[in-house]
Amino acid sequence: MIAAFGGWNDACQAATDVIRHLLNVYESREIGHICCDSYYDYQSSRPMMCTIQGRKRIVWPETTFYEIEIDEHTKLYVEMGPEPNFHWSDFCQRSLRFADEYEVTDMITIGSMFAECAHTRALPVSNSDGDDDTGDDDTYSGPVGIPTVLHYAAAEDGFEARSLWVSVPQYLGGDECPAATMRLLEEVSAIMDLSLEEGDLPSQAEKWRAKADMLVRCNDDLSDYVHHLERHMDEHSPGHDVSTPHARQLVEETEEFLRSFDHPATE
Repeated sequence: MIAAFGGWNDACQAATDVIRHLLNVYESREIGHICCDSYYDYQSSRPMMCTIQGRKRIVWPETTFYEIEIDEHTKLYVEMGPEPNFHWSDFCQRSLRFADEYEVTDMITIGSMFAECAHTRALPVSNSDGDDDTGDDDTYSGPVGIPTVLHYAAAEDGFEARSLWVSVPQYLGGDECPAATMRLLEEVSAIMDLSLEEGDLPSQAEKWRAKADMLVRCNDDLSDYVHHLERHMDEHSPGHDVSTPHARQLVEETEEFLRSFDHPATE
């Protein structure tokens, strides 16, 4: 089962777009819901007014489960919805009971975060299992979202649990990021040892990079900033994914770099 949630955990919708992509390219069907009233604050996850078959309807936020047929031998289950506001422990247990009902043994939670990384390089992906309490002082400490809570709950309940987070260049704003969606899809494919269909993601990712290239060419300061990020990524992670602690270090160094524009050195 792959789980993704909108909101704080989903920069540029890159994680939930993985689910939408799979639903678009494969045969799928809805198989269940976690209803909304106990889990959502409607002032932060508002109901939506929609017109369906000529009639206006209010669509309430909820989490939906789907069954996806990858091929005649392989079925994949996915979970998608807004991040809940309340009762996270109960929400996770309901998700895991649903996974048990369909004899799921492996759980992959996916998310995306804004970070200081360059669009000209492969977007970093952190990949962790449910047993990464290494005691290392460099492990991440800080706020977490529902993907992390579900990830650890799944590991504690005996699932083979994986957590994937892709970094999205913060300087490009909040538009959709197909390159990040494709990176997550590639990692999911590797974990599952399947060649999942990429559809039009490669062409969309190239358009995204071309748009970013044009933006950088039009702004000298941004160009210098991107070159700084490139050098850092090349020096610290050649051929490797960047973990959350490395991303935090990169944020600190790039903030120092940007402050140099506000306080130029005097001769």
